[in-house]
Amino acid sequence: MTLRICLIASSRFPVAEPFMGGLEAHTHSLAAALKRRGHEVLVFAGPGSDPALEATTLQVAPFSSSEAARSDVGGRPEQWMAEHHAYLDLMLSLARGDHGHVDVVHNNSLHHLPIAMSRTLPAPLLTTLHTPPIAWLESAAEFAASNAHYVAVSDHLARSWDHVVTAETIPNGIDTAAWRPGPGGPRAVWSGRLVAEKAPHEAIEAARLAGVPLDLVGPAHDPAYFAREVEPRLGAGVRYLGHLAGEPLRRLVGEAGVAVVTPAWDEPFGLVAAEALASGTPVAAYARGALPEIVTPDCGRLAVGGDTASLALAIREAMVLDRAAARRRAVEHFDVEVMVDRYEETYRWLSGVRDAA
Repeated sequence: MTLRICLIASSRFPVAEPFMGGLEAHTHSLAAALKRRGHEVLVFAGPGSDPALEATTLQVAPFSSSEAARSDVGGRPEQWMAEHHAYLDLMLSLARGDHGHVDVVHNNSLHHLPIAMSRTLPAPLLTTLHTPPIAWLESAAEFAASNAHYVAVSDHLARSWDHVVTAETIPNGIDTAAWRPGPGGPRAVWSGRLVAEKAPHEAIEAARLAGVPLDLVGPAHDPAYFAREVEPRLGAGVRYLGHLAGEPLRRLVGEAGVAVVTPAWDEPFGLVAAEALASGTPVAAYARGALPEIVTPDCGRLAVGGDTASLALAIREAMVLDRAAARRRAVEHFDVEVMVDRYEETYRWLSGVRDAA
């Protein structure tokens, strides 16, 4: 049975390569896979999203507060208000039926309004939780419809939300046909947003201690952090290659001997680790958040969070692991088709609940 699914993405970043982060990559993989299976997917996403998704742009109209409003030091930031109005317009249009019948609304955003306004929808709402508890999402859950359902991208994340909602776990998936096994090589790779909570500067320190050259790739999303912590550490075997997308990124990861993952927080999932494993590249990571659910002894090594000496040892040990075992781990547990199977089951269950009501 084919379904008509409304998929709400983030309005802040486009759902297109090069992806700004795991949330955008996840949304793209899910939407593309559902379309391949014959479902009709209405995607609502930020400007500049992949034309192949045929997404409706969430219009984040410029907003300028009045002088009177600016006099209130507790007033909301301009960007917050603009995004609020974009999601408010979307939810009201769905409630009116402007987009026709849908079987399920899948909220893949981090905004509170899809949850808070779920009682107005003619279809059940499924929300995928991508982050640890956020105050505005916790508050919105109190107003959610009785048939609102939640998915967490890891067991660790589900546990962090269990004081608010009950969530089933559906791990994120990647296209293992695109992330093909690579030959490996003498260098390490670090990929992701170059921001403080991802701590790429600690990956540099650990790689130097391990005596392994390192390539950094990803958007320098926090220029001040990059200038302060990353740029001075470049050179002597450490390179920053920019924000790579698509095949160049996949080739680089496949040609690395180890992928280094250094979250300074409890990582909700760790998509870059799954991508590396699909490339046959073992992972050396801090044992934070969901990473112990992804990285097992046959495909990587875990280090004490924040301990670069421990991570250096993990890098050296991971580089000699069997690349075929790393690839097998990704294909069996984190393939996009495995993920979509689970989402399809959930969509159909929710549609049945709605039809039986």
